[in-house]
Amino acid sequence: MNYYRNRHFARRRPFSKSSPFSKNRQRGVVLFMSLVMLLILTILGLSSVQTTSLQERMSRNARDTNLAFQAAESALRDGEDLIELLTSLAPFDNATAGYYRENAPGVVPNWKDVNATAAGNVNWEASSEAACGCMDANLAVTGVASQPRYIVEHVRAVISDADALNLDNIGQDTGSGRTEMFKITTYGQGGSASARVMLQSTYGKRI
Repeated sequence: MNYYRNRHFARRRPFSKSSPFSKNRQRGVVLFMSLVMLLILTILGLSSVQTTSLQERMSRNARDTNLAFQAAESALRDGEDLIELLTSLAPFDNATAGYYRENAPGVVPNWKDVNATAAGNVNWEASSEAACGCMDANLAVTGVASQPRYIVEHVRAVISDADALNLDNIGQDTGSGRTEMFKITTYGQGGSASARVMLQSTYGKRI
């Protein structure tokens, strides 16, 4: 009778297939996957920071370039106003700062910087108008590293016997007579001196 009870008890004894070794292995896999996910998140975070920094630099450079363009554009208007006040061509003697006669074809243009490979007559970043060989624009542009500058070159005279003068396919009702042509070259800086823009325009006036 005792033998039967012991045998019956042995049949009902629970049996487990798990082992401490398999549980440790599972915990090791979870740790490895957690480290991999942490590494991926770190890489994504660093990439996001670098992208944001790059976008900020691009935005700042675009703003600086736009400021330099606006400064140079303002100097063009200042140069046109100066031409409108001219009563003679006497200042264009290549001796007065900012006033030049246009060089002959094949000769380095006046507006080329003296520090360039093909040196001209203007040092745009000099500390004074005399040292620059140019004129400071008569205005106050805010947010720029330095105020814009410009030079004016007398190009040539255009003689018209008709009632209209056609310059570069642009009709102008000037009447007959002599129209003096000028070239304005401007130099503007943005919020930093590394952002620089140069513009040119041609302007005609009866003198």
